Amino acid sequence: MAIADNILYFDEQLRNTPCRLVAVSKTHPVAAIQEAYDAGHRLFGENKVQELVEKYEQLPHDISWHLIGHLQTNKVKQIAGFINTIESVDSLRLLEEINRRAEMFGRTLPINCLLQIAIADEETKYGMTYEDAVALLQSEEYRAMKYIRIVGVMGIATNTDDEAKLRQEFRYLRYCFEQLRDTFFHANLDFCELSMGMTSDWKIALEEGSTLLRVGSGVFGARDYSK
Repeated sequence: MAIADNILYFDEQLRNTPCRLVAVSKTHPVAAIQEAYDAGHRLFGENKVQELVEKYEQLPHDISWHLIGHLQTNKVKQIAGFINTIESVDSLRLLEEINRRAEMFGRTLPINCLLQIAIADEETKYGMTYEDAVALLQSEEYRAMKYIRIVGVMGIATNTDDEAKLRQEFRYLRYCFEQLRDTFFHANLDFCELSMGMTSDWKIALEEGSTLLRVGSGVFGARDYSK
């Protein structure tokens, strides 16, 4: 199927849900993103800062860019001026740097951030524990930040075909989201995003309450990692 057809398919699947599609365009060329854009899509996700910056410069600036990969503090400055959402905040130190760089750029709108919670059994995947997230939200450093806005949580499930395991991990992430919302954001409607689910497991994630699906090959086709 063509990229435009895939976008239409997901639009139809998500039409009566609170969930949105993050079209993950990592390794795919600008022309492919432009095709999705021309089909009406505006929400894209990238994993690597350098690739994101290059694409941002070549594409329309009404795109809402999400950084979904691991972010090193020394690279925040490259995206702080234009990024809409950083989904992969896994430490207070990183959040402090995001806030600092956003202030330096004089942003009129804060940078949206999701706390990445570790839900998989794979040590190669990043993320903080639920207890780490609680400690971050209780910290004086976080409370002093004015240029970031925490809008939810994100998690990457185990790479498995075991549906029961996937549901267990997604349900745990939803539990974390609900506990943090009720404890720290009960009067703040901005905290509303539960980012979980990718091409292989998005239907399960949607059933378990996802509000952001990070789908790459399901939109753009197989990736060429040699590039």
